[in-house]
Amino acid sequence: MTIRVLTNIGELTTNDPSLGDGSVMGRLHNAALIVDDERVLWVGPASASLTGDEVIDLEGAAVVPGFVDSHTHLVFAGERSDEFEARMNGERYDGGGIARTRRSTQAASESELRRLSEKRLRELRAGGVTTVEIKSGYELTVEGEYRLVGLAGELSEEVTLLGAHVVPAEFTDARGDYVAQVKEMIVANVGRARWFDVFCDQGAFSVDEARELLTAAKNAGYELRLHGNQLGHTGGIALAVEMDCASVDHCTYASDDDLRALASSQTVATLLPGAEFSTRSPYPSGRRFLDAGVTVALATDCNPGTSYVTSMSLMIALAVRDMFMTPDEALFAATKGGALALRRSDVGHLGVGARADYVVLDAPRAAHLAYRPGAPVVARTHRALRQ
Repeated sequence: MTIRVLTNIGELTTNDPSLGDGSVMGRLHNAALIVDDERVLWVGPASASLTGDEVIDLEGAAVVPGFVDSHTHLVFAGERSDEFEARMNGERYDGGGIARTRRSTQAASESELRRLSEKRLRELRAGGVTTVEIKSGYELTVEGEYRLVGLAGELSEEVTLLGAHVVPAEFTDARGDYVAQVKEMIVANVGRARWFDVFCDQGAFSVDEARELLTAAKNAGYELRLHGNQLGHTGGIALAVEMDCASVDHCTYASDDDLRALASSQTVATLLPGAEFSTRSPYPSGRRFLDAGVTVALATDCNPGTSYVTSMSLMIALAVRDMFMTPDEALFAATKGGALALRRSDVGHLGVGARADYVVLDAPRAAHLAYRPGAPVVARTHRALRQ
């Protein structure tokens, strides 16, 4: 076990209010951090007498917790840049392109899917992501979803079964049969995926269908997530709260009643600004969610059709510029907020005992993540060893 001392940190954001300035950000200046291969051991001033196997002088750089990307669709083949061009020319997103990705993914070999997914994961890691959730959802058969869940499990401990992504065209006139098939997927992937997710929205699954599937997954031992209210006021947020989902994602359309329900629940609202950017849709106001007392997370939603993004820094910048969040609120949402969306207490912060997942910035302050959009602000990503 190697003990590392990171010293001369210009600004250290811990997200632990017991540390530093006592704010929710737990911020220290002229700080030091001691870690071993797995955990944070000590946090305090750089002026303290510190020893370790390795001492690293960060020369005034800022350090933040590793980003927690709680919503991705990394395992897929193909691309849909032509759809993006069409939307930029005025066409509205309707969710129909998922069928194209399904065909490409079904046609790809396992080795090709692994190569493509690992490449996207490397991009996320380079941009500061240390914990990532990965969904299936691009095969929509029992065997195919089993394959995608297995590939996702090679890349992350946070795997989500999303067989209820959309209803495939061959089941258009037999939706009940597809719901039954998703239940088979649920049984087949017990112990292989931690999470079950359903897209409850226009053109996907109704509230009643989603409730039936979430109930089946919960009874099988899964924890629950939900895509909701991306395309309209479709009842997904209320259902997520009813079912105690850890997170309801998108939330582009949210009523005052939705916000009150979220604020009184343990369900996190995961906002995905990459989707609004890529579909030229209205951004939800993060300010409105936060002012209502809702816990907010930010995630990339990396997928081939509506957010082919692997930059959490860009998500932070978009949240600040177009969702009216402060730089600190956006950083918190991309770290501790994402951890809460995954119901994790060991990541998203740098308190003593947390995983030693941290990001060194090529900047003196964390605000540069939003201040310099598109710049390579992340200098180094350190991810603790996983047992």
